[in-house]
Amino acid sequence: MKSAPESIERRTKIRFPMQRELRYKVLEGETLIASGTGKTSNMSSGGIAFTADCSLAAGAFVELSISWPVLLDNGCPMRLIVFGRVLRSGLRRSACTVEKYEFRTQARTLQFAAPARHDSMLQRWAKEYVKAQQASA
Repeated sequence: MKSAPESIERRTKIRFPMQRELRYKVLEGETLIASGTGKTSNMSSGGIAFTADCSLAAGAFVELSISWPVLLDNGCPMRLIVFGRVLRSGLRRSACTVEKYEFRTQARTLQFAAPARHDSMLQRWAKEYVKAQQASA
């Protein structure tokens, strides 16, 4: 009798379970096509799994703004901003790469989810990413 084959781990980084609220924006071409809220499921330095309001298109550029559990100087809330590509998505669960990230401070008072920014930071990063990919090909 044959035993079931062992699952092959394709990830190069260890994923850590971490449930944090997030806001996301999705870019297709040069157009912002979706934004919404969700929660992270697990994270590593190479990728993030999360739930989203809707299914996201694989290959699309994504920006995640994730609440960070540690305060700066024991008093200032932080957010982790991640830029990446959607790897897969289905039934509200998605996964993306972590191509670039930065930490930002956020307001100290409770705020309702702000509408998506329209400052084109995601668009600028996506253009730079595409140029770099073309140059390395």
